[in-house]
Amino acid sequence: MASIDRHGDVFVIDLGDGENRFNDASLDELERCLQEVEAAAPCGLVTTARGKHWSNGLDLEWLARQGEDAPAFLVRVHELLARVLEIGVPSVAALQGHTFAAGAMFALAHDDRVMRADRGFFCLPEVDLGLSFTPGMNALIAARLSPRAAHEAMTTGRRYGGVDAARAGLVEEAVEEDEVLPRALARAGAVTGKDPGTLKTIKQRLYRDALAALRGPHT
Repeated sequence: MASIDRHGDVFVIDLGDGENRFNDASLDELERCLQEVEAAAPCGLVTTARGKHWSNGLDLEWLARQGEDAPAFLVRVHELLARVLEIGVPSVAALQGHTFAAGAMFALAHDDRVMRADRGFFCLPEVDLGLSFTPGMNALIAARLSPRAAHEAMTTGRRYGGVDAARAGLVEEAVEEDEVLPRALARAGAVTGKDPGTLKTIKQRLYRDALAALRGPHT
């Protein structure tokens, strides 16, 4: 479950020490944390985790048991991605471990990403799972990556280590394990004074099409 702490002007959301998959309970906690960040703006946001995983995306076993409630949950996931994409504070994902599927999309919704160089993969494995991206997810990835990087990541399911992820532009930095959180805090902390309303409006206009797709039909 996610928890929140504050380091000066930067809030740190800790996704936990498991696979940190998304289900109703985990989204409840994430939404609560984001509400606290938004209420305190201007500030910064860093999202991190502990252990082998940053986030492995959707909790597919849980989702398979939801029956007719599954579409409503996917709407919540899309709204989470949209909320972070347009959030009126500087946001950085501190990727200390594996970042897969919807977890990778959640990371891409942040302004910047700092990844551990020596262990952990960044991966969009949907093509190997027989799953196509929803229009909103497709638009988010296309808006946040170069066409070449998006094409390779989405059509091959490649697992990028930190160094290769940085070279491909999936993350801004690949650093030693003990530098992931400090570098993320430094990035967010350097720009915490931005007016939240202005910053949110800029992001909304910059990512207008992706936000519309995330909040539109999901098939």
